[in-house]
Amino acid sequence: MAEGYVAPVLTGDYATFAELMAAAAARFPQQQAYVHRGERITFAAWHDQALRLGAALQQRGVAPGDIVLIGLEPSIDFAICFAAAQLIGAVASGVNPRLGRREVAAIVEKTAAPVLFLEPAAEAPQGLIQPHIIRRDELAALRAGPTRAAPHAGSASDLGVIIWTSGTTGLPKGACFTHAALACAIRTAGPLAAPFARKLSSVPFAHAGYMAKGWEQVANGITLVITETPWTASQTLRLLVDERITIAAAVPTQWAKLLDLPEMADADLSHVAVGISATAPAPPELIERVTATIGAPLIVRYSMTECPSMTGTRAGDSPLTQYRTVGRPQPGVELRLVDADEAGVGRIAVRAPGMMRGYWQDPERTAEALVEDGWLLSSDLGRFDEDGNLVLAGRTTEMYIRGGYNVYPIEVERALSELPSVAAVAVVGAPAPKIGEIGVAFVVPADPAAPPTLEELRAHVRGELADYKAPDRLELLPALPLTPMMKVDKAALKALASPAP
Repeated sequence: MAEGYVAPVLTGDYATFAELMAAAAARFPQQQAYVHRGERITFAAWHDQALRLGAALQQRGVAPGDIVLIGLEPSIDFAICFAAAQLIGAVASGVNPRLGRREVAAIVEKTAAPVLFLEPAAEAPQGLIQPHIIRRDELAALRAGPTRAAPHAGSASDLGVIIWTSGTTGLPKGACFTHAALACAIRTAGPLAAPFARKLSSVPFAHAGYMAKGWEQVANGITLVITETPWTASQTLRLLVDERITIAAAVPTQWAKLLDLPEMADADLSHVAVGISATAPAPPELIERVTATIGAPLIVRYSMTECPSMTGTRAGDSPLTQYRTVGRPQPGVELRLVDADEAGVGRIAVRAPGMMRGYWQDPERTAEALVEDGWLLSSDLGRFDEDGNLVLAGRTTEMYIRGGYNVYPIEVERALSELPSVAAVAVVGAPAPKIGEIGVAFVVPADPAAPPTLEELRAHVRGELADYKAPDRLELLPALPLTPMMKVDKAALKALASPAP
């Protein structure tokens, strides 16, 4: 058996998400599926209400194979829409509410979606195709509708989900996943999906962290406890304690804020079995503090929209390994590096049964991503350390060349994030005479009244890395710009860093 594998509660041969949900509703009907803002819903009720909403979708013309767009905030309503679409043989596709009107309109046009769920105040997209808009405040009545749809008898090769990329270099691309591919999440979850776990979730539901993990949740009877928006440390700690969370996920800055709460000292976290850190490197001292405080290991995971299960650290890995690497491949996942340079850094390619089938109606970009022998070629750069752990080095679009030397911003960012005076940092390359490009460090100071100086940043980087990797310019910001998928917007920073024409 693969390292870290945990046998799920449901072990049958299920072809589609509809079959899996029906089995869960029958096997553990009273197990809680979701908790949000005081509302609780069991697996039986989730299945029942999704079928009732599915009947309403059918009445609005949704047929098997159609795409249902869900532009809602993380909520139980989102989960019911997500399930309803798949139960009637349609394709569930989350649309981040933070996307702009042009981006949403482009998704609607590309998918010809007959239905779009929106928040009450969200502006409906204008375009040639006008989907039926269902507002979130209409869902209570539809969830309690008079009729239930008959579950669609589909096949494992049918599309179940489309996940849209953040669109930082253009309009979003839709990564398509079959039910068979989504089912692979059960095998790669490991300790992050223990049977009947209670998991704290703060990810956008339109993100792969939710859209690609439905099988993992349902097969294990996991209760997903949804955090409030906007996120606060005190509210999150209350949920951790009151909801007896066993799997706790947060980004490094959130973990740091949790540890700074005075009430953390007396909080009972004995039920937490594992912590998750994602999206950015966590300094070793923070990892040690989190592990000591929650009394459980912290695990780092790395994936991409097109392949939601890729690598992860192990419970016994050192804080330094957790900080500098994203671990080793998960079960069934193969990795290799393409066009590696002298330092061993190359483009990361992955081959796994849980990968996307391609981009929705985009054969050109599909051909660029899915190359020979079933490999998916990413834009991420990395290298392997001596223990076989993957060390990320940024993206092909982020690397810059200073005086003939390649500089990978993530290395510099990792070094600078160790400084107590730096709350957040992002590094980009900017055009420069004679040497080609220079590094520009955008820093959010920990104390705005006492920000770090460029000399301090350069001295620290020179002590950790090659001298040519030290940033040449420092720009102070109150916060780093983010994309709709809550990633640092490097395109916006490059525009700020480049000299005016």
